Amino acid sequence: MMLRRIDQDEAMRRGRRDPIDADAVADAARIVASVRERGEAAVREQAERFGERSAAEPLVLGRKAMDGALRLLDARTCGVLERTARRIESFARDQRNSIRNMDVAIEGGRAGHTLVPIVAAGCYAPAGLHPLPSSVLMGTIPARVAGCDRVVVASPGASTIMLAAAAIAGADEFLAVGGAHAIAALAYGFERFEPVDMIAGPGNAWVTAAKHLVSPHVGLDMLAGPSELLVIADETAPADLIAADLLAQAEHDPRASAMLVTTRAALADAVDALLAVQLPELDTHDVAARVIANGFACVVGSIDAALRVADAIAAEHVEVMTRDADAIAAQLRHAGAVFIGPGSAEVYGDYGAGPNHTLPTGGGARCGAGLSVFTFLRARTWLRMDELPMEEPAAVRDDAMALAEIEGLDGHRRAALLRGSQAAGP
Repeated sequence: MMLRRIDQDEAMRRGRRDPIDADAVADAARIVASVRERGEAAVREQAERFGERSAAEPLVLGRKAMDGALRLLDARTCGVLERTARRIESFARDQRNSIRNMDVAIEGGRAGHTLVPIVAAGCYAPAGLHPLPSSVLMGTIPARVAGCDRVVVASPGASTIMLAAAAIAGADEFLAVGGAHAIAALAYGFERFEPVDMIAGPGNAWVTAAKHLVSPHVGLDMLAGPSELLVIADETAPADLIAADLLAQAEHDPRASAMLVTTRAALADAVDALLAVQLPELDTHDVAARVIANGFACVVGSIDAALRVADAIAAEHVEVMTRDADAIAAQLRHAGAVFIGPGSAEVYGDYGAGPNHTLPTGGGARCGAGLSVFTFLRARTWLRMDELPMEEPAAVRDDAMALAEIEGLDGHRRAALLRGSQAAGP
């Protein structure tokens, strides 16, 4: 048995995992404090410690270095990145166009909101065992579409593929370090490198810990932990695709979660059999095997019960492989991203079909959403009350004065009173 069998009650207790690792926080705190106090010298120390940059190499690279890396790519790789970038940009532009500035009449005047982009965005992209150019595209392009003036990519080292992806995505600068020191540098800046206003993008436990530590000083997209996939399936679901999708998720990280909730025990058995066949074929089988061993299959009595389990876990990715998958997916209340029907592989979301792959984990989907163009926008409200009637009592003014009296704030009452015709002066 590849996936451990658990009952519905146990499955529903699997949600709300803390993304912050205490040991990582302790390690990251020392690095963050050092960067904040000593700036570039501390960043360089960490960069040399982790083999990211030598003493002679610059920490920050500009467009010339990124464009140069792009010219080194072979045509096939360049084409893949450019097509993926276009899909991400198209989706981000449609998202941006779905919301607009607002201007409405209210009692005594007008009010509304203006959508204002973050000025400077920092987009982190992991590059540990395997560089992830997809994360460069996923972070940088929505920031550009939102209208950010300055977009910085931060990633360990400066490999050709990561620099080229940053060039395609339109980054202005490339901070060639990773980990907690990269997050601290983005938050606090250093000599000749200005801090950013928002940090977005996935990372390991130390990156997440550092994001948590700098959060009083800079905006964050989210604090994301290990990746998760939950599959809701009935007897119509193809077992081979479920097995393949669970393994694709499992190879991300040894701490990832692979979960199957199904109405048919026979399907869970068939998925197990196919996992046993497919797992040894993966180059990443060592990591994936650990995740599968810690994953589970839960057999429930109905699709309604499967939905209750899914909502309790609020997983990062939820695949719906059932009859009438659209209707079932519409009933989900908590999920980072939903993949509807057997053709909608979660890996398509990872690799730029359009929606972003940086998503809330550990139950964070109950109160937040994934990285998107909205991450880099602020809905700044405004109020214009020049049309407030001065010749007669106005309900807005009078109610403001009354509330001020209730709350014991006389200055508030007087400020409202001065808008009245009797008290208004030259």
